[in-house]
Amino acid sequence: MKITAEMVKELRDRTGVSMGKCKEALEQSSADMEKAIDFLRKAGMAGAVKKEGREVNEGLIGFSESDKAVAIIEVNTETDFVAQNERFKQFLKDVAAEAADALISSLEDLLKKPYSKDKSLTVDQYRALTMQSLGENIQMKRLLLLPKGADVSVGIYSHMNGKIVTAVVLAGGAGAESLAREIAMHTAAESPDYLRPEEVPHDVRVREEEIARGQVQGKPANIVDKIVEGKLKAFYDQVCLICQKFVKDNSLTITDVLNAESKRLGKQLSIRSFVRWKVGG
Repeated sequence: MKITAEMVKELRDRTGVSMGKCKEALEQSSADMEKAIDFLRKAGMAGAVKKEGREVNEGLIGFSESDKAVAIIEVNTETDFVAQNERFKQFLKDVAAEAADALISSLEDLLKKPYSKDKSLTVDQYRALTMQSLGENIQMKRLLLLPKGADVSVGIYSHMNGKIVTAVVLAGGAGAESLAREIAMHTAAESPDYLRPEEVPHDVRVREEEIARGQVQGKPANIVDKIVEGKLKAFYDQVCLICQKFVKDNSLTITDVLNAESKRLGKQLSIRSFVRWKVGG
């Protein structure tokens, strides 16, 4: 019996397996749809489909570093028990490496990529096999690629065994990765919302000013303005990374730390960007 595109599509719709694997399954099963499904199930591909709709509220964040980039990825599953399983952790490590090595920045492209350790599978099919093995839904939630270059230093830090991962990109040249990681560790602990005061949204700034003014009723206008200015500065010191007290030495701000290292290295360093991911965040 001839295998048609409609048959391949039907098998794809019923199993969630790629078109290429569906065609292969139909060829191996003499175009018998049920036998083709059994073929895929025996291969560990179709059995995961029923799990796809289950909620995934646990998981881990992993990262991988290649010569050209750092990839950060969050992978979710149903229970923390499975998230702590070594096979799940290996899957997380593998897919992060796939993204970093191939410079892939979108989950869609990553899922379609042939899995480098077994070219007969895509990364998505590798995910399905891992689901089959562990018995829970597994979903990739988000992916970020941080390119390396001669003008940047990238530092990354994993906290709470992958429940929180932070990264800091320093502009000003390579060679300051150690400082970038120190600031990434600080970011994990202090959880800044913004990089600098200028990046605080206007509505947030207005709300904080209104709250501050509401706390100093009945004083002369010039005194109120000074108090409000001080309260806004205290707010920025709390939520903006470059204004925060360095967690390892609270006599210094992050800006102070950057300036000191810039002077030591003889080149101006600045924070280009930072990332703080928390599982489920």
